[in-house]
Amino acid sequence: MDLNSELHGYYYEDLTVGQSAALAKTITDADVVIFAGISMDTNPMHVNEPFAANTMFKGRIAHGMLGASLLSAVFGTKLPGAGCIYVSQTLKFKAPVRIGDTMVARVTVRKMTEKKSNGFVEFDTVVTVGDTVVIDGEAMMLVPKRAG
Repeated sequence: MDLNSELHGYYYEDLTVGQSAALAKTITDADVVIFAGISMDTNPMHVNEPFAANTMFKGRIAHGMLGASLLSAVFGTKLPGAGCIYVSQTLKFKAPVRIGDTMVARVTVRKMTEKKSNGFVEFDTVVTVGDTVVIDGEAMMLVPKRAG
């Protein structure tokens, strides 16, 4: 078996409506600082405790897009996995995430539309901290079909 076959995730034919996958990550101070550096979003809400302490959140919060990036991680590594391509994503940020919180990103297949050499798969996407939904949305992925 060649390496590409070993690394490839699910093909369109392998997916079913209702199938889901999740990934959990506890957010650290280093995660927030590194994400600020990579994204160039150095909003003091994320990186300056004295500033953030005087805001409605009463302290630093993680970038919303840091949480959203966990959805990308689920798509790229678990479901559908390697070989899929992001087409679109909607996001609703519903609650703050603080350093030390554990976020769980979950994607669930909602609808599948078959095309000639690939398929479009719609997913419900949600990120939670405990029982609190912090990000809600939906995504569309292009998922290859098996050759032949």
